[in-house]
Amino acid sequence: MTDAGVAPEGAGLDRPSAARLYDFFLGGKHNYAADRELGRKLLQAEPNAREIVKENRDFLGRAVRYLSEAGIRQFLDLGSGIPAQENVHEIAQRCDPEARVVYVDNDEGVIAHSKQLLRGSPLASVIKADLRHPEAVLAHPEFRRLIDLGQPVGLLMITVLHFIPESDDPVSIVAEYANVLPAGSYLAISHATNEAAPGTAAKVEDLMRANAANSAHTRKHAEIMRFFDGFEMVEPGLVYLPLWRHDGQVPEHPERAWFYAGVGRKLA
Repeated sequence: MTDAGVAPEGAGLDRPSAARLYDFFLGGKHNYAADRELGRKLLQAEPNAREIVKENRDFLGRAVRYLSEAGIRQFLDLGSGIPAQENVHEIAQRCDPEARVVYVDNDEGVIAHSKQLLRGSPLASVIKADLRHPEAVLAHPEFRRLIDLGQPVGLLMITVLHFIPESDDPVSIVAEYANVLPAGSYLAISHATNEAAPGTAAKVEDLMRANAANSAHTRKHAEIMRFFDGFEMVEPGLVYLPLWRHDGQVPEHPERAWFYAGVGRKLA
């Protein structure tokens, strides 16, 4: 529900969406009965789901802060989802009030919520587009207004690539975005894996395939590393979420947050 308690037009409530499930696990209020029902089933399959989503959100914050400290002043957030606390533009603009952010999603509900919550933020915008069509994203007027491809860009693909099947060639999709970025740009990715808990990952994939608008496709470490072709990995490389530059106490079993996370810097 929105702050006014009314579903935005075009929210698409007939099937659970990945964006609203993410919001549910974060304790947000922009989710509906179908999302909560599937969310409870996913919690039965993976009782640690809320903690994994929180770790992922924390990684996003650490990555944006790292990129901001490295001099990045413009960000493209693909598959951005419903705005929550500590959004990309809020973190980046604390470093530099002139930092610019373009959010991209193809979920009507995400767009409606985002437009409501980004009102009065001229340096942050959301566009409705399918990230699988880079040419449409890169040609969009809001992208062209806010992003200068003559300067380094922070490209964020957080918990989104595992919703793209191999049949859509996700490696080529990432490469199309990467090819237009100048040297010194960064790519940040988090992605579900099937290595740490293969049985649980399979259950989650089955539940998403049967019930949600977005099927999930977990991948192995080597498969996720393909997305970073042409990028030099920032230390500590592609690691489980809590291990990427954690600013607190690292959990004893970081693999329980069975998403890999990494940041790479474009060399040329």
